Amino acid sequence: MTLLDSPVKDTGSASARRAMIDSQLRTSGVTASAVVARMGAVAREDFVPEASKAVAYMDRAIPLGDGKFLASPLAQGMLLQEAAPKADDDAILVDGGSGYMAELLRPLVASLKVLTPQEAVDAKRGSKKADLIVIDGAVEHIPEALAKLLADDGRLVTGLADNGITRIAVGRKAGKEVALMPAFDIGIPRLPAFDRPKAWSF
Repeated sequence: MTLLDSPVKDTGSASARRAMIDSQLRTSGVTASAVVARMGAVAREDFVPEASKAVAYMDRAIPLGDGKFLASPLAQGMLLQEAAPKADDDAILVDGGSGYMAELLRPLVASLKVLTPQEAVDAKRGSKKADLIVIDGAVEHIPEALAKLLADDGRLVTGLADNGITRIAVGRKAGKEVALMPAFDIGIPRLPAFDRPKAWSF
């Protein structure tokens, strides 16, 4: 029996989860077995407000209140697939506000530290650096404080916001910098805490 075949109480939600995998993830290239298994096992509707449970598996971001969002299933599936988590990874997740990505990622890594966007921007350097950082949202830049938490040659996967366009980007730590390479254009909620400081104009 696979995770997707496990019995669940809510057959409507189980059917919606299968449809999400078959019609959104697989048709768009999200086929990594670990990603499909986790997204088939975790009840996405448990991470949205009561009024949004019926649309939890639709291909769109869901408002959570206070400016927070649960990104679309496809965006989160792509983030997780690009992250390619390993069983021996010490990982950091910058949570977009739902807790859903943490539930997907936690069993796939050795350890997981979850930060809010503001905690990530203000992060203090720790003694143990992360092999993997996943940012569940789109950012304008990677703050130096967060880059310092990543081990040399560590991986970072994030949404990237540039002139109103969002995409998924992947990168590695080299020296003090994280060089990002855009991978896929996709709608993903922006995390305002990572906005670049606005320059003065006259």
